[in-house]
Amino acid sequence: MSSSNLVSKLWNSLGPHGVMMLGLAHAHAAQPRPMSAQLIGGGPPIWFFSAKDNAMVRSLSLDQHAMAIYVAKNHDLFASLRGRLILDQDRAMIERLWSPFVAAWYPGGKDDPNLALLRLEPEEAEIWSNEASLWKSMKLLLGADPRAEFSDSVAKIRLEPPSAGAEH
Repeated sequence: MSSSNLVSKLWNSLGPHGVMMLGLAHAHAAQPRPMSAQLIGGGPPIWFFSAKDNAMVRSLSLDQHAMAIYVAKNHDLFASLRGRLILDQDRAMIERLWSPFVAAWYPGGKDDPNLALLRLEPEEAEIWSNEASLWKSMKLLLGADPRAEFSDSVAKIRLEPPSAGAEH
């Protein structure tokens, strides 16, 4: 599978209900935590609602390096992303991403004073596809080199930042 196919598979798998372990790269930052990820248009940036009193948000500076880990529900895809995590209180984006699921966490609704919107701009990713087929399994049983059989199942890539002026 090509690198671009693995990237497409990641965005399609993450989709509207993906959960990622999100944390800051800073050694003294809060531990990574599961966060509901939201995409618009099938790719980066990745958006997360959080609370301003959350330890990760309190540790966040204007330009903070972060890591997000993703495991697909059926464990056929794994990804590790690194990039910048930015506090983005864009009111239009809050409106666009708002849902009944998000509303359940914020009693004050979209105007809740503790509401924080985070934007992850991934810069690099490593993606693993775990698609073991019967044919690959048979070849392994017959002595094939597992590194060769699964060499097309991993990609380490640089992700292009969203273009200036492009809609988030």
